[in-house]
Amino acid sequence: MNRLARLRVEDIQAWVGEMHLSDRKGQTPYYIPVLNQVHPEVFALQIHCLEGEILSWGDETLTFPLMSVIKPFLLLYLLTHLGEDAVFRCVGKQASSYPFNSLTQLQEDCGFPRNPMINSGAIALADLLGGETPESRCENLLLWLNKMGNCQLFLDRSVLESVHSCPNVHNQALSLELEKNGYISDRYLALETYNQICCLSGKIADLASLGKLILASSFADIVLEIMTNCGLYEASQQSAFEVGFPTKSGVSGALLSIVSDEGVIACYSPLLNEQSNSILGLNLLTHISHFIKEN
Repeated sequence: MNRLARLRVEDIQAWVGEMHLSDRKGQTPYYIPVLNQVHPEVFALQIHCLEGEILSWGDETLTFPLMSVIKPFLLLYLLTHLGEDAVFRCVGKQASSYPFNSLTQLQEDCGFPRNPMINSGAIALADLLGGETPESRCENLLLWLNKMGNCQLFLDRSVLESVHSCPNVHNQALSLELEKNGYISDRYLALETYNQICCLSGKIADLASLGKLILASSFADIVLEIMTNCGLYEASQQSAFEVGFPTKSGVSGALLSIVSDEGVIACYSPLLNEQSNSILGLNLLTHISHFIKEN
């Protein structure tokens, strides 16, 4: 029997209750006002087992933006449409010990973005999307994900307006550095495309369904390796050792984890730690990892 399918409601409830106290030490992103106003106690978890069983906890009706959880799917889309050579001419595969929005890392690497899971790498890849405008580029990715992933993502205009209300100086600096070194052709187009795709939103079932899209892809090994090494930013190495699941986080509190040969774990809990990863989400992954090892 699939070990994920052995999880019980009581197990998850006990772990969530145990960790809510530590959650209160976290924070929501001040630089995106609409995310900073989300109630800290909202929570959703869904596990899709490869055999078809779906396990759910929390509020399945919540909608939230994927934010950086879109990055593995941007990578997957471009690998599918352009191939490895075109993609990895624009971005590397190496982990970074710097924060996800570090200009220092990009400058040390002479403007070449270190991996697709940090902002510089995703901005560079956003520049490769087909379309003349940010809107058409975002729409192309959105339609493909909904069709291939059997989900119902949408562009949340209220989140996008909130992003625009507090221009991100870190991302502006990254896009300027990328353009200066020839890794993007138009920093304004690339950055606004990146902003829009990060505001693609859905429910916890949509996120879990997307995870299965990675598993079904011929590029799964590439995407999962990069998620393992880079998906949680400077915390990736520790998570790879302690948990062992390829995982990607977003500053909305979304978290997606892939359990090889077992299924997909999707979680949403908005309070973040210092590395901008969901506190409750990471703690749940640790408990689930231990559960699987013991069973």
